[in-house]
Amino acid sequence: MASPTANKTRSALEGLLREGSFKWLFGKGNSFNEEFEEMERSPSAGRNWIAELSPLANVVVRRCSKILGISACELQESFNAEASDSLKHHSCYARNFLEYCCFRALALSTQVTGHLADKKFRRLTYDMMLAWTTPAAASQPVLNLDEDLTVGLEAFSRIAPAVPIIANVVISENLFDVLTKATDGRLQFSIYDKYLSGLERAIKKMKTQSDSSLLSTLRLSRREKILEVDGTVTTQPVLEHVGISTWPGRLTLTDHALYFEALRVVSYDKPKIYDLSDDLKQIIKPELTGPWGTRLFDKAVFYKSISLSEPAVIEFPELKGHTRRDYWLAIIREILYVHRFIKKFKISGVERDEALSRAVLGILRLQAIQEISAVNSVCCETLLMFNLCDQLPGGDLILETLANMSSIRELDRTNNYKAGGGMYSISSLAMISNLGFVLGTSSGDLNEAGLVVGEIAVGEMSSLEKVVKESQNSYKKTVLAQETVDGVKVDGIDTNLAVMKELLLPVMEVVEWLISLIHWDDPMKSLVFCLVHTYVIWRGWLSYAFGLMTIFLAIFMVLTRFCNQGRPVDKLKVIAPPPMNTVEQLLAVQNAISQAEQFIQDGNIILLKFRALLLSIFPQASEKFAFTLLCVALVVVFVPSKYITLLIFLETFTRYSPPRKASTERWTRRLREWWFSIPAAPVVLEREKEDKKKK
Repeated sequence: MASPTANKTRSALEGLLREGSFKWLFGKGNSFNEEFEEMERSPSAGRNWIAELSPLANVVVRRCSKILGISACELQESFNAEASDSLKHHSCYARNFLEYCCFRALALSTQVTGHLADKKFRRLTYDMMLAWTTPAAASQPVLNLDEDLTVGLEAFSRIAPAVPIIANVVISENLFDVLTKATDGRLQFSIYDKYLSGLERAIKKMKTQSDSSLLSTLRLSRREKILEVDGTVTTQPVLEHVGISTWPGRLTLTDHALYFEALRVVSYDKPKIYDLSDDLKQIIKPELTGPWGTRLFDKAVFYKSISLSEPAVIEFPELKGHTRRDYWLAIIREILYVHRFIKKFKISGVERDEALSRAVLGILRLQAIQEISAVNSVCCETLLMFNLCDQLPGGDLILETLANMSSIRELDRTNNYKAGGGMYSISSLAMISNLGFVLGTSSGDLNEAGLVVGEIAVGEMSSLEKVVKESQNSYKKTVLAQETVDGVKVDGIDTNLAVMKELLLPVMEVVEWLISLIHWDDPMKSLVFCLVHTYVIWRGWLSYAFGLMTIFLAIFMVLTRFCNQGRPVDKLKVIAPPPMNTVEQLLAVQNAISQAEQFIQDGNIILLKFRALLLSIFPQASEKFAFTLLCVALVVVFVPSKYITLLIFLETFTRYSPPRKASTERWTRRLREWWFSIPAAPVVLEREKEDKKKK
């Protein structure tokens, strides 16, 4: 890219820098001001200025070059040598080169212990997002650094996942929504800085817990890391309910299991282990608890598995709401889901540790968010990757894409990374290792393990990003559809019945028309209907007739779509019934319950009479019924189905025709008399004996 034209441009830019022509972009209190002044004073200002980049992007690249210990020009030469022709196209060159510099600098910066606490690192990652928004020289007028700069979703979703502790591809949009809830969808540095501070504290807390003696003898075999502990403060107890017993205690979650240690007088009992890593058919869900077995308070987690004789209920008492329970439910499920993912796709070795790293980093991010956000407004499941994949439309495809990232491809990327390339971001496992954690057996020697690159590539949209984007678009459509569902819900039994009646009006009209034909109210219409359908059935055209009806329905829908395009949606108009007071509503409910009870009772009578027929409690009726069944069986076996269908149709639609009406009424009366003469099979009700002492 070092053409004569570029050299002339670089010389011109050097002159502009020395004259201070770019100072209009920077306010006095801006973080870029000192850096630009330093660049102006530097004798190599022109040599380190990339003509294709905007001023802000040049500042970021200069910082990256300092971290890497090479000049910006050398960085550009490396990029030109490693990148494909498509990445070096002039339309996207600036942004791709900027990403290349960012990924290389971040991979090195994150290896420094305590990098999250470094103000320069925080500012660097934020400024990378700002520069990503306007990377090219032609875009510099868009950015006025006199104003308070904020970051948009697209820049955040591209740069933040390059540091896996900050975000990942799957949850980045939801994380951005949480961080910008109070700032109209724009991320301010002050909030971003608080978030990274929260991450730093969460990491320190996890290190302290993992280094402590908690469960030390039980965790050694699987090198488990303690992720969260609760129940150690008397004002926030944790209660375990098993059967009729209840004990307070300490609850500990690791990356493999859940442990509960019941509190005695001065010490804890031996911990109970609820293993989340084995396939034990676990069921984990919200649960209601209350005194004496009542279900009043929605503050507990229900755990059931085939290894337990009876389920356990873990309660998180609090005065208002159920945020503690929601948080614990989400993180317990995250560990359960990541192990289900590992077992489903038979993931092992370093890739297994990578999956566990994703779950651990997700829990750390959630802990940081809880510190800076209004706790009640955070939906924990949306910030945890495996929880989110369980809920998102197409979430199974996201997990399948993660599992299909082959080891060979990862090793190829690693070789590129070790050779000095920066075409990929770092992996979650590398991030965990840089933070000082050791998961499983592979992350202790990461260089030999091989998986040190992540899921984002310079200038490319990975298969994971594509499937996540499709899933998010589907989810947005689902949310919009659900909003319409919530908008049409009405209160009151009478009002809902009125809406249902209006919706079923076309079907009811068709049914009434068929009943009219069956009863031969208009003999000519009924005769024509019978003749036409008899001919269709006789010729074997019934399947074609149904197919033709389906085609007509599809054509009607298409024509309606084109005819109503651009017009407002026709709303269903329902005449609301007169309002009912409380007593009338209670009477309506009682009446509906009585009708339902009568319907169930009549159904039981029918079933008991059939039982009496089968058991020959009334032999004469049973003999007639058995003879009828034999005749039906012979007809089904020896008569072609076409003729059976024709007989059923003619029987149904000619029974009330003038020639058959009298005989139909006579046979209907005889059949009713025969049915009423059949006794019902006897029933004896036995009450289950209650254990009063247990109650």
